[in-house]
Amino acid sequence: MKLVPWLCVFAWALPVLAQDRPLAFVGARILPIAAPAIDDGVLVIEKGRIVAVGARASTVLPANTERVDVVGKTLMPGLVDTHSHVGGGWGADASAPIQPSVRMLDAVDCRDSGLQRAQAGGITTLNVMSGSGHLLSGQTIYLKNRDVGTIEELCYRFADGSPMGGMKMANGTNSQQEPPFPGTRGKSAALVREAFVAAEEYRRKLAAAGDDASKRPPRDLANEALVEVLEGKRIVHHHTHRHDDVLTVLRLAKEFGFRVVLHHVSDAWKVADEIVAAKASCSLIVVDTPGGKLEAMDVDARSASELEKRGARELVAFHTDDWITDGRLFLRMAALAVRAGLSRETALAGLTLNPARMLDLGDRVGSLERGKDADFIVLDGDPLSVYTRVEQTWVAGEKVFDYANPQDRLWAEGGWGAGQARGGALCCLGEEEVR
Repeated sequence: MKLVPWLCVFAWALPVLAQDRPLAFVGARILPIAAPAIDDGVLVIEKGRIVAVGARASTVLPANTERVDVVGKTLMPGLVDTHSHVGGGWGADASAPIQPSVRMLDAVDCRDSGLQRAQAGGITTLNVMSGSGHLLSGQTIYLKNRDVGTIEELCYRFADGSPMGGMKMANGTNSQQEPPFPGTRGKSAALVREAFVAAEEYRRKLAAAGDDASKRPPRDLANEALVEVLEGKRIVHHHTHRHDDVLTVLRLAKEFGFRVVLHHVSDAWKVADEIVAAKASCSLIVVDTPGGKLEAMDVDARSASELEKRGARELVAFHTDDWITDGRLFLRMAALAVRAGLSRETALAGLTLNPARMLDLGDRVGSLERGKDADFIVLDGDPLSVYTRVEQTWVAGEKVFDYANPQDRLWAEGGWGAGQARGGALCCLGEEEVR
């Protein structure tokens, strides 16, 4: 892991500390996402933010600007992965199916090789989540994929300064286990409903107590987290595959009024009308070798195009579920959706601006616009071509990946453990020992 010389700074403050001299990337084909493509374009960044984007002929550069020749290249926003497991973190344990107080903040290793592999794939923002073996497995963490020494430096922040993230939920077969876990889909939904009813009661007691501390109920971390969901601070990121499971999620979201992003959604094409009617965002996984579990047997790359056909292009995003799909192959997922009928415009938005909005980060990242974070990637060709390589990844105005650098090339092309100096010391440990 490459370390920066300054530590202990909130991620939302970092852009002002980046390069002092403006940089202008000149001559590339620029894909702003929120605007039409620009041939022979210019992207100007300063102090970690975008200060200008436009055609070379009409963009005036500051006098002290350093120019970077990117003629023949393609520039686009850094990719936003709404569902990743990089960082080696484990959340909830086997003690209960509902554990909303668990935080991925306390579990992610920010020096894990997965973050470097994600950079090599052009991923600059990640939603790192716990697994899907629980109905409620805890609070996710939104990370800005920089090279730093502590998890606190990677975190996006809520307005109150606390680490930003959503709430991971799941249904279907993953959470059906031996007691105390549910054994059926019906029981699964009942347990979730009971948890939210309890959180509503906890919220009512807090409201009734007002500023009188003596009347407040005992602090309950699980209910505190669910109240944040009920109040819209935390978005629910919900693992779901089968069509009936998708409808169960929509039913619960309507009943309790929480915001939800549906993840995986293998059967989205079967219930596209219901998803669009509910205005539920979908973070889809599109794989070139379907399989893995029975409830995902009908996964179809047409799901994205079916949502688009219904006028809901803003509901479409993609994710890696890394290692399910290697983060270095993220662009390929959108290409597969295009092959199945999705437009190029929606496919590219589904890697950038749409997922950024699903994380409440659309005002910061996801498009190349003046004032946004200088998170972008340099490609050597069309982003939807299997032959295209990510050449550089920039985060907050700092280059974090460069294919021309031998060490970075190892992250881009190596296999499991590539680039880890001490990887050999773990050769004899199983998964349980390294948790």
